[in-house]
Amino acid sequence: MHFYKQQHFLLFIVSLSTVALSNCSSKTILAKQQQLKTGEEYMYMADPTIFFDKGTYYLYGTGGNRFNEGFAVYTSENLKTWKGPVGEKDGYALKKGDVFGTAGFWAPQVLKHNNQFYIAYAANEHIGIAVSSTPLGPFLSKTLKPISEETKQIDPFIFKDTDGKTYIFYVVVANGGNRIYVVEMNDDLLSVKKETARLCIEADTEWENTGKDKWSVAEGPTVIKHNSLYYLMYSANDFRSMDYAVGYATSKSPLGPWKKYEANPIIHRSVTGQKGSGHGDIVKGKKDQLLYVFHTHHSFEKVIPRKTATIKIKFVKDDKTGIDKLVAAPKSFHFLRQLK
Repeated sequence: MHFYKQQHFLLFIVSLSTVALSNCSSKTILAKQQQLKTGEEYMYMADPTIFFDKGTYYLYGTGGNRFNEGFAVYTSENLKTWKGPVGEKDGYALKKGDVFGTAGFWAPQVLKHNNQFYIAYAANEHIGIAVSSTPLGPFLSKTLKPISEETKQIDPFIFKDTDGKTYIFYVVVANGGNRIYVVEMNDDLLSVKKETARLCIEADTEWENTGKDKWSVAEGPTVIKHNSLYYLMYSANDFRSMDYAVGYATSKSPLGPWKKYEANPIIHRSVTGQKGSGHGDIVKGKKDQLLYVFHTHHSFEKVIPRKTATIKIKFVKDDKTGIDKLVAAPKSFHFLRQLK
C-alpha cells in the first residue's frame, strides 16, 4: 500500500494480540540486517517490478521522493546489485508530462508486446498505460487519459495467457476497502472489455486484517500459470502494518473464481525477518528460478522509505490436495543494493 493513500485509512493501531505475537517471535523478527560492502547502498523502491530483456534486468517501482515525477529505472546482470538510474529522461523511463497523471505514480509493470514495451501504472489513483521502443523509455501516451475513469483503480498487472488473450488485474479503491479485480483487455493493450470485469480477491480472513481495520486491504496482484492452473499472489493488511504480507489464490481461469491457499501468508515477517514484507512481482532468474521482488519497511522503527528485496519461491508437490503449492525459501531473502 502506498504511503500517500492515508486518506483512505484510519490510523493503524497495533492490537495487544499482535504485540504479544511480536514479542513471542522476536528472535525471528529481529534478524540481523545484511551488511553492505563499500560502494553500495540499499535500493529504496516500493511496489517493485523487474523486467528481463536481452540479458539485462530492469527494475522499476514507486520511487520515494520521485513518486510525483514518474518512474526511474535501474539495470542489473545478476539481480542483486543495480546501476542507475539510467532512464532516457534524467534517469526516468517514464516522466510526468509525457503520459497520463500529474502525481502519485505508483506500482509500475513492464512487458513486451509486438516488439514494443508497455508500462502499466497508477497515477492520480487511476491506471495509465504508455509505450516505448526500449525498456529505458521514454514511455509515451497518445492520449493523457486513464483506461477507466470510473472508480479509483491502482496496482495494475497485465497477464498474457497461453491462448493469446490478455487480462489486466487491478485494485479498486472504494466501499470500505481495496479489492482485486480482473478484466480482459483488447488487442491494443490500451483498452479493456468492461463487460468482462470480475471480482477476484477481497480481504476477509484473519491474516488479511490483523489490525481489524474498518478499511480492509487486498492489493498488489501478480499472476503466474503453472500446470494449467493460475496462481494469483497478492498482499494484505495496511502497508504500514508489521503484518503486511503475501498470500496467493488459485483458479482454473484468469476470470476466477479464486480459491485462497489455506496456509497463507507465504511471505511474512516471520519468513523474511523484516516488517511490512509485501507488494511485488514474480521474476525468473537464471535457470528459470522464480523469485519474488517486493518491499519491506525501512527498519523495525520506520516504515518509509521502503527497501527492495527478493526471495526465492518455487512450486512444491502437495500430495494431500494434488495441487502444487507455492512456497518461499527464507534463507534466500536478499536486499537489493545499488552500486555507487
